[in-house]
Amino acid sequence: MHGLKLWVALVFALASMAACGKTRELREAPRTPDAAALGTLPIAQVSENDLVDAGGRDSQARRAPVDLKDLNVILLSVDSLRADMPWAGYPRSIANHLTALEAKSVGYTHAYSISSYTSMSLGGLLGGKLPSEMKRSGFFFGHYPKENVMFPELLQAKGIRTMSAHAHGYFSSAGFEQGFDVWQIVPGIVFKNETDPNVTSPQHEAIAEKMLDDARLDTGRFFAWFHFLDPHDQYMPHDKDGIPPYGKTLRDRYDAEVTFTDRYIGKLLAFIDTKAWSKRTAIVVTADHGEAFGEHGQVNHGFEVWENLVRVPLFFVIPGVRPRHIDTPRSALDLAPTLLDLFGAVAEPDFEGKSLVPELFGDAADEEARDVVIDLPMTSDSDRRRALLHDKLKIVAYGKEETLRLYDLEVDPGEKVPIARGDAFEAMSKRYRDHAKTIHEVAPTPCNIGCLNRAYAK
Repeated sequence: MHGLKLWVALVFALASMAACGKTRELREAPRTPDAAALGTLPIAQVSENDLVDAGGRDSQARRAPVDLKDLNVILLSVDSLRADMPWAGYPRSIANHLTALEAKSVGYTHAYSISSYTSMSLGGLLGGKLPSEMKRSGFFFGHYPKENVMFPELLQAKGIRTMSAHAHGYFSSAGFEQGFDVWQIVPGIVFKNETDPNVTSPQHEAIAEKMLDDARLDTGRFFAWFHFLDPHDQYMPHDKDGIPPYGKTLRDRYDAEVTFTDRYIGKLLAFIDTKAWSKRTAIVVTADHGEAFGEHGQVNHGFEVWENLVRVPLFFVIPGVRPRHIDTPRSALDLAPTLLDLFGAVAEPDFEGKSLVPELFGDAADEEARDVVIDLPMTSDSDRRRALLHDKLKIVAYGKEETLRLYDLEVDPGEKVPIARGDAFEAMSKRYRDHAKTIHEVAPTPCNIGCLNRAYAK
């Protein structure tokens, strides 16, 4: 989500009515990062004796360190949570509970969201596809109709109990509720689509506890998803809660919001630890996108696909799996097949990601490099952006005509100097064009200002 101009409120109101390389690591103390590099993690090599003796896993023969037939999964996503958190080298201790949890995890140091704002990122995560390939409305706050198959529907079909709670009015109309037995929005939210003035973590955490305090979970399997929202702008003060702002800048105020959210995630984690089923429950943490604090002259998020907007945390705490870091870049497109795989469910044939389960369970052979694609479709409020990452190179396509700019993230992590010509540019341009031909774009339902009809005209 992004701070939008006030006139978008009328557009959304109309829409709502219409819709109605590969490295294993042990944890070590983080170091102060190069800010432009978003906090590269330090590397400590692990011997083969330190690895989980699991041999990876597929749906047939590979062994896992935990009995997957009993595993539950809780997905905790945090809105606008940047990749440069304390466990990734950020020098300010703003998230002690998440940092402690990450130390127990298999963490991805180069994880990417599917897009740069909530509607597209979470729509793609649930649907297992790039948002451009999903049926949706053409508004910035897009609605995803029931014709899309969302991965929780596949869990539900296997008899897995599915539960979710959220803290923004958009989640009442997005179409994200498909496949959930229980779906709840924090009550009393003031909905403003140009910003978010609510403080919701306390109520959200209480709802999550209530959902998880269900006797049926003691004997059955479940999937739960809670998307915490408070780090989203506006960055509300929490002085009365004993969390003074770290300073006067936007990042200072944002950091206080992260600390506030982390407090309630910690409370939820403590509650989970009291439950007998916690010993057979995996916890996954990620974000829908990052945030900007002046990089490229931008604040907040959306509209572009810069690294600070699309690099996100991603880590898995799975019973029996030892902590380590994986540096191989991965996309949130992999989450749907991964979560399905953890439940023994099969992804839809057109889901685009690949299950991370084998590499999570320690099979180095499964950590092969794969290109990462970031997709920001054109909407009523933004032109199209798309990026492809290969090795250390990132090529960005601007607009339908796809003007291309190439960045070498190893030498230019801040994406300040585009490469306009040369062998690398030609090779990456071809790589992008070839991949673009495989994307089966679905034109969104028209916005009533006619912009998308023209944009998607053949």
